[in-house]
Amino acid sequence: MSDGDGGLTMLTGPEEPRPSRPGSRRRAEPPVKKKSGLKNIIALVAVIAILIGGYVVVTKVMDRMGGAEDYSGSGTGTVEVTIPSGASGIDIARILAKDDVVKSSEAFYQLSLTDNRAQQIQPGTFRLRQQMSAEAALTALVDPSARIQAKFTVPEGARVGQIVEIISKNTDLKAEDLEAALDDPATIGLPDYANGNPEGYLYPETYFVEPGEDAKDVLSRMVKQTLKVAKDLDIGSRAPALGLSGEEVLTVASILEYEGQKDEDYAKIARVLYNRIEQGMPLQLDSTVSYVSERKGDVWTTAEERANPSLYNTYQHAGLPPGPIGSPGEASIQAALNPASGPWLYFFATKDGSVIYNEDFGKHTRDCQAEYGAGSCGG
Repeated sequence: MSDGDGGLTMLTGPEEPRPSRPGSRRRAEPPVKKKSGLKNIIALVAVIAILIGGYVVVTKVMDRMGGAEDYSGSGTGTVEVTIPSGASGIDIARILAKDDVVKSSEAFYQLSLTDNRAQQIQPGTFRLRQQMSAEAALTALVDPSARIQAKFTVPEGARVGQIVEIISKNTDLKAEDLEAALDDPATIGLPDYANGNPEGYLYPETYFVEPGEDAKDVLSRMVKQTLKVAKDLDIGSRAPALGLSGEEVLTVASILEYEGQKDEDYAKIARVLYNRIEQGMPLQLDSTVSYVSERKGDVWTTAEERANPSLYNTYQHAGLPPGPIGSPGEASIQAALNPASGPWLYFFATKDGSVIYNEDFGKHTRDCQAEYGAGSCGG
């Protein structure tokens, strides 16, 4: 063995004695026995085993002392991560670890010290996966497609005008471009049975605007999401059992968004609407009237508003209005498809948000006036 450098010396047998010259009187020495080749091999194997064992031990100790915990692979799911302006390498590493993008901040930080790509990370919001390896996370952060240009959230019940305002306020898309796209329904995939009206077909949820997307692209995705939810809930097959078309289910659901304050009330209010339609009674809903008058701030309407001849005025016309009055979410659509059982024909919301249901008009009026005062409640 060499003197401490971990290498191996050459192992050979002893030198053979030189033969005597002819005629030499030198006395012959006894022959020296050769060492066994097997012993040499055993010795060599032993040395190698010692070296390998030492390497394994040293590696494990180094891993425990200085190795950083890291995930493997490209991760799962999605998470939105924001890198603020001026964030240092260790700041970024800590943000990623906090959101479970990487297993430890040390794993990402150590990589960033040796990989020049870390210098290319820009501030902004990124859509990443969780439980990624540090290498995969760094690759994603320098990939332009992972960077989120903007996002917006459409609440349940939002109407087209509100949606245009939300998108234009939260993205680089201009209101005039959005309105132009809405005026050309074929370009955003609006189905024929919507009759050119996008109301109710811009599904309420959070959307991310991808780099390069324009107004038509974004609105098309919203329409597609509505049609996807409709398909997932099997509206086309379930609506006829209620005597309704698919669009009428969306219309009922959109009304529930305005008439109900809590998800648990939707199914009962849906039953009130169906009972009134079955008995030929006008729905008399302030929500449909205010849709036409664009009234905001309260749930009431004036006599003048209720005199409007619009087909959306359910005081003047029996049955459902000609289309949705907002964008319904899944909970209200489910309630429209699964109305509660009950004989109710009237309802009103109390000041604390609960809903009172009645079958008798006189009882309804007394209960409502007890809550809001004489003359404040109609049919």
